[in-house]
Amino acid sequence: MNDPHEPVPGSTTPRTADWITTSVTADLLRGALELEHTEHGVLPHRLPARARAQCADGQLAMAEAQPSGVRLVFRTRATAVELDTLRTKMAYRGAPPRPDGVYDLLVDGRLAGRAGTAGGNVLMMDMATGSAETRPGPVGTVRFAGLPDGVKDVEIWLPFNEITQLVALRTDAPVEAVPPGGRRVWLHHGSSISHGSDAASPTTTWPALAASLGDAELINLGLGGSALLDAFTARALRDTPADLISVKIGINLVNTDLMRLRAFTPAVHGFLDTIREGHPTAPLLVVSPLHCPIHEDTPGPSAPDFDNLGAGRLQFRAAGDPAERAAGKLTLNVIRAELSRIVTQRAADDPHLHYLDGGDLYGAADFAELPLPDQLHPDAATHRRIGDRFAELAFGAGGPFAA
Repeated sequence: MNDPHEPVPGSTTPRTADWITTSVTADLLRGALELEHTEHGVLPHRLPARARAQCADGQLAMAEAQPSGVRLVFRTRATAVELDTLRTKMAYRGAPPRPDGVYDLLVDGRLAGRAGTAGGNVLMMDMATGSAETRPGPVGTVRFAGLPDGVKDVEIWLPFNEITQLVALRTDAPVEAVPPGGRRVWLHHGSSISHGSDAASPTTTWPALAASLGDAELINLGLGGSALLDAFTARALRDTPADLISVKIGINLVNTDLMRLRAFTPAVHGFLDTIREGHPTAPLLVVSPLHCPIHEDTPGPSAPDFDNLGAGRLQFRAAGDPAERAAGKLTLNVIRAELSRIVTQRAADDPHLHYLDGGDLYGAADFAELPLPDQLHPDAATHRRIGDRFAELAFGAGGPFAA
């Protein structure tokens, strides 16, 4: 541990000797469905234990434990905050290191700081063989100093792309939980794009941006690689209190080549039926896939393209055959058409069910201006565009989430 009287690195503010350590408990966290106690501290989960027990897929386990949209929220007079965490960062064998995860600090709803941490574990992925190994590392510390004096609401948004165990929270003044406010709770489920892939920071993923613009309290169940119409995910959505719900369906089903049209249609119906069991009248928005040229009319699976991996650029290609659409293989255009049909059919008996074409969030013209760097995932500027458009189309006047 550093000397508590030394200045915080990168700051002229001296550290105080009168640190107060506060246990990280569920009442200080937003956006997580469950907390697991570990040997180091607590690990936020975005799927409950019952759901996790029903699927041994490593991709799902990694995605749901990456705390996209999860944040510490507390009220305090503190001017300095430290958070000890043990992160697990992903890396690809043969490629340069990936950017470190980012922590965003908000004070009374406004961005007041951005920081990272060192140390932690590294999950080394071998894209050629599909193998993975974890290399252990030490606990790191995120520090914020020079906060304004006086009582304020503080939020620390955790990195969306690093599994993050919360070890210790220290402040130079007491903290207390912030009671729930009057904002509506928006529960969203989607793929890695909703999870935050390649956004600049946790508050600039497109769902976080849209929630801020729509004045909503976000619970983000975007699960990278794992938006697969799983029944346990539908039950998690069913059982989570929310005022507004959206589900973005499609790209992962093509990525994984998981099912054909015959299975897709009843699976969508079943997914929506389950959500409606817990939320019979909440606005429920079904969002179809964003524009993605490699899979618009070519089925999956998606396959890694290693040509530029040594330069740090992992890209993807479509490995399916367009001729297989006749046998029921899914493409993004097939999925959009079927989702639109399903929602139209169901909306006759469900006036609170709505459809949004993903091409209205990011379409062919957007791809020409802001292409997907790896052919699948948007960059930071594109996240901002998608967030702005979702806020306008969903939360704006006449939208399904309009106040």
